[in-house]
Amino acid sequence: MNRKFEDKVALVTGGSSGIGRATALAFSDEGAKVVVAARRSREGEETAAIIRSRGWDKVIATNLTGVWLCMKYEIRQMLKQKNGAIVNVSSVAGLVGGWFNSAYYASKHGVIAATKAAAVEYAKDEVRINAVCPGTIRSAMADQTMFNTKNADASLRQNALHPIGRIGTPEEVAAAIIWLCSDAASFMVGHALAVDGGFLSRCGPVVIESPAPQS
Repeated sequence: MNRKFEDKVALVTGGSSGIGRATALAFSDEGAKVVVAARRSREGEETAAIIRSRGWDKVIATNLTGVWLCMKYEIRQMLKQKNGAIVNVSSVAGLVGGWFNSAYYASKHGVIAATKAAAVEYAKDEVRINAVCPGTIRSAMADQTMFNTKNADASLRQNALHPIGRIGTPEEVAAAIIWLCSDAASFMVGHALAVDGGFLSRCGPVVIESPAPQS
């Protein structure tokens, strides 16, 4: 999404239903701060609730605040039992910048920062905290957001971003998580482990060429 109205304010009248509601949601999807004006206050509040449920606050709440809250209670229990290992799931987006999805990148950077801070604070208590940073992984969500597209080159483009020549599998990320939780990783503290098929090691741009037509 191009986010054409990032940091702009859109005032939508008649935003309680129909074209007005659809317009308010469309402005929200393009990054605008939306003011909904309507005579029917209840329906207008419904429109505002829909926008909030789809907005950037939800991304931060899920990806970052959710991780922080989990650690809060995980660490509490681990301090009682005097040991433990936590592996938070960030992303390669937590290690680099990117286009059009600043809240997602910010949330994943935040996961790494929270991981490092907590790791330093609780290492002396035998609580090891690390993170994994996957590249593109084949999953139901990826199928819906990346590959459910009319662009026939979507898979080709994603494969080309990873020098290994393909995207990853959930099992490959799970294996890294298992290792970080195991005694074999007993000296790993506050580390953000890339599981990315070489994504972060690329040099220069990736050129995507469509496959030649079959004769």
